Amino acid sequence: MTDPQEWLAAAAVDDAVFALRPDYRALLVTADGLRGGTSDEVSERVLATAEATARDRLGGRRPEELPELAAWREAYRAFGARPQRTRPSVEALLRRLDPDGLPRIDRITDVYNAVSVAHLLPLGGEDRAAYTGPPRLVRADGTEPFDSTAGGEPVVEHPEPGEVVWRDDAGVTCRRWNWRQGVRTRITTGTTGALFVLDVLDPLTDDDAHAAADALTAGLLALGPDAVVHRRLFSARPA
Repeated sequence: MTDPQEWLAAAAVDDAVFALRPDYRALLVTADGLRGGTSDEVSERVLATAEATARDRLGGRRPEELPELAAWREAYRAFGARPQRTRPSVEALLRRLDPDGLPRIDRITDVYNAVSVAHLLPLGGEDRAAYTGPPRLVRADGTEPFDSTAGGEPVVEHPEPGEVVWRDDAGVTCRRWNWRQGVRTRITTGTTGALFVLDVLDPLTDDDAHAAADALTAGLLALGPDAVVHRRLFSARPA
């Protein structure tokens, strides 16, 4: 894999995305030397603690009543998506909290889902070895390929023109900002190097974003103390 710091230096958020939401920030985190695998007692402990935190933060309210999630509904509407049908990833997770809790997927996915619900921000994880070139957040022209599944069978879809998507040189890796991740770059039990995307809108601050990244780092190090982590913040605001 490409050196993580060089790879992050080549990543980009297009000006057209910042024009849509000037308050948007992306905090990209790479982690190498990870220990993936099936869900276990370590990832269970991290996720169960986060579920309790998320329930406290909800306080009996519907997820969309929280200002942190209402901001994402507004962002989705701004590029033509209907958040009642294609929900921001963090809202989709929070809606699954009760009565049974979140699904247990694998060690790495459980940890980043935990950080997402506890810190009320969309957070996706990707296998960095599956990337072709660096990640970029753009507004799609509609021709980009997106590998997905339908009825259990592989399909290639295309985003709507103007849709906000994460992509690399081979195609779209995540549609509608943070709604659905592709198959090609998904985390698996064999993943050893990953990219994590923390999506941030007001009222969350840069400090909130870094606190979430700190929690993610701690969770990944709990899975394997040899992991090496780097991060980069993208913002339209002056540093």
